[in-house]
Amino acid sequence: MKRRLAREIAISSLYQMEMNEVSASDAVDMLMDELRHENEIGADPSEASSTDEFSRELVSGVMEHRQAIDGMLQQYLTGWQIDRLSRVDRQVLRLACYEMVFRDDVPPKATINEAIELAKHFGTEESGKFVNGVLGKLLLEIEELKS
Repeated sequence: MKRRLAREIAISSLYQMEMNEVSASDAVDMLMDELRHENEIGADPSEASSTDEFSRELVSGVMEHRQAIDGMLQQYLTGWQIDRLSRVDRQVLRLACYEMVFRDDVPPKATINEAIELAKHFGTEESGKFVNGVLGKLLLEIEELKS
């Protein structure tokens, strides 16, 4: 399974949910259908089933813990409000925070590196720096946040 692809689908799904007010299931279904049929991103369609499962876990986890995640992130957004961030940066930060605090299957530093790459891919070069700064602050207090 390509976790990067699953994270890309999760970010796109979270973005779709915010923009179009669709359900998590519908957002992931649409993107997985594109992966299986149109596949404009050049991914291997044989990885669709494992990517589908992990993408759904990520999206549902972010949505389940969204209020707590937004509260945590707000502590590290010096001079910013979560709802004033770009939609892309907001979704990348939410996903990374979810993985760092609520999952134990990826080291936090690896999660930060993935988040930076996703921010650059979907956002701007500045998005990567911004995400790195926020998540770097969160990392310093990760053990307290997990308890």
